[in-house]
Amino acid sequence: MNDLLKDRILRRLETLPEERQYQVLDYLEFLESKYAQRQAPGPNVFQRFAEGIEDTLRAGNVSAQTVSQAMGFMSQAMNVLGGVAAAGKSVADDLVGTAKAAAKPATPPTDAAKPQAPPKDPGAA
Repeated sequence: MNDLLKDRILRRLETLPEERQYQVLDYLEFLESKYAQRQAPGPNVFQRFAEGIEDTLRAGNVSAQTVSQAMGFMSQAMNVLGGVAAAGKSVADDLVGTAKAAAKPATPPTDAAKPQAPPKDPGAA
């Protein structure tokens, strides 16, 4: 999708009340099931979890405003968990780098660093 079309759709979508935005989502999912030329990329674990909760709330006839508020809280929680995961990955990467550096064998000295014997004097023999 080109950026101009995406921006145009988002501008129109933002003017609708939340209940109508969910109707648009339902319609998009219907169109995707009928006409998609390729499969949409799958959501990550956090997104899949949040979408499952959102679908459950919507199926339970919870108001669109309440669903939206719940999803706002979920979004904040996902951001926090994403930050924690990134920090954990950074620590793990640092530990792996340190372990690799500690396990690296010492390199033998090169020929230039070896002391050389003094040349023999041919006339001294």
